[in-house]
Amino acid sequence: MSEIRVSSLHVYPVKSARGLTVTEAEVEARGFAHDRRFMVVDERGAFFTQRELPAMALIGVAIQGETLVLTVPGLGHAEVPLRPQEGGARRVRVWDDECEAVAVSPEAADLLGRHLGRRCELVYMPESSLRPVRDGREEPGDLVSFADAFPFLIVSRASLEGLNARLAEREQGAVPMDRFRPNLVVEGCDPHAEDGWSEIAIGAVRFQVTKPCARCALVTVDQERGVAGKEPLATLATYRKDQGQVLFGQNMVPTGRGVIRVGDPVRPVSP
Repeated sequence: MSEIRVSSLHVYPVKSARGLTVTEAEVEARGFAHDRRFMVVDERGAFFTQRELPAMALIGVAIQGETLVLTVPGLGHAEVPLRPQEGGARRVRVWDDECEAVAVSPEAADLLGRHLGRRCELVYMPESSLRPVRDGREEPGDLVSFADAFPFLIVSRASLEGLNARLAEREQGAVPMDRFRPNLVVEGCDPHAEDGWSEIAIGAVRFQVTKPCARCALVTVDQERGVAGKEPLATLATYRKDQGQVLFGQNMVPTGRGVIRVGDPVRPVSP
């Protein structure tokens, strides 16, 4: 049996905007460093995502030193401090959670608003904002950023290959991994092997594998065009549906800190 290794690593500084593919990433309590610490919200503090606004997929993101650069095709760019030190306090919502945030960069908000056709603000989660993981299986002190519910998402490359084989059988086009917005992609295991893991170790860092990731319409958004379709959700529903939910990938919570690199061995830990 081949050794399981980290195939790719992904960070999403702005919730539902484009992600960054990196060669190494620092594991922090609430996710990879800089992962989903920014979010686009409406006047009431409710978050926007690609589910209702597929054009968010076209918002480009880059980190240049201590600056976050947002780019929108045809409209230009805006620069925001990567760790803003000032801004107006806001109370924002992610699903049923409310947490503290800071409104930053009216210039960025204007750029994003013109692109999305909505009045919006760009907010940042400072270290003082503590949003706990709420699943019933978490440990006291487990935190998450503006991600939907968990700090990390892992998917095996074999799982995607299996899906694409089924899409081909249905005469549908293959989809890339970016449809699923994972933080860690691994290779060297069977399709959906991640479903059987309860804990994994990557170097000195351990993760509790807590819950399958239930998929929604976001996976139907073409990340290059910002347009939604029907696949791959329709095909996934034919073989990955359980109790009304379509499952693909596993959510995780870290139990340690450290740096993970592409190529690192991944070791499932026996119960």
